[in-house]
Amino acid sequence: MPIALRPLLLASLTGAALFAPFTAGAQEKRTGPIYSCEINGKRITSDRPIAECNAREQRVLNSDGSVREVRAPVPTADERAALEAKQQDEALARAQQREAIRRDRNLLARFPNQKAHDKAREAALDVARNSLKTSESRLLALEKERKPLIDETEFYVGKSLPVKLKQAIDANDAASEAQRDLVANQKAEIVRINRNYDDELERLRRLWGGAQPGSLGPLAVSPAASSAAR
Repeated sequence: MPIALRPLLLASLTGAALFAPFTAGAQEKRTGPIYSCEINGKRITSDRPIAECNAREQRVLNSDGSVREVRAPVPTADERAALEAKQQDEALARAQQREAIRRDRNLLARFPNQKAHDKAREAALDVARNSLKTSESRLLALEKERKPLIDETEFYVGKSLPVKLKQAIDANDAASEAQRDLVANQKAEIVRINRNYDDELERLRRLWGGAQPGSLGPLAVSPAASSAAR
């Protein structure tokens, strides 16, 4: 090569090298995603998400015009709150379902048949019945203690009762009233225990019959259920 042409060739090569990054950048930019949406019937496109289109669907296109993805509208504050509430409700429902499955499985493990369930019912009722029997015995004892006190008041007809006698009668009346309330509560407890075991037995019969654990809805908490859940 003639020496005179060497500077021209060197300059040409240097210029091409300097220009290459710009052409590569331009090509890279042309291959990036294209964002597109319609506002008032007019198509808008951009090389970045279009803020004016946040409230509507936005298409993300490849450089060849094919659809890469479709972006849903950005939800409003009310829509976000409603979505969060829905998600919380769904999460709660899933948790309740898992709990129902766990409880049903525990029930089946603890009560494989009605005989086992009847035995548990009687054990729970025995505790309540014994408490009731104790309270009724105490109430009878208080009634016996009251009789001589009332008999003694006959000596004071038309007169004020001695302070000690009046205090003894008042104390007996208060203790008797407390025992009567306790007896009423214990009788109600026996009714509640039987009702809970009846409900539980109905559920168990369906599970024994082939119903899937968790398919019968939430399980009410009862003495037996509480023990089975442990």
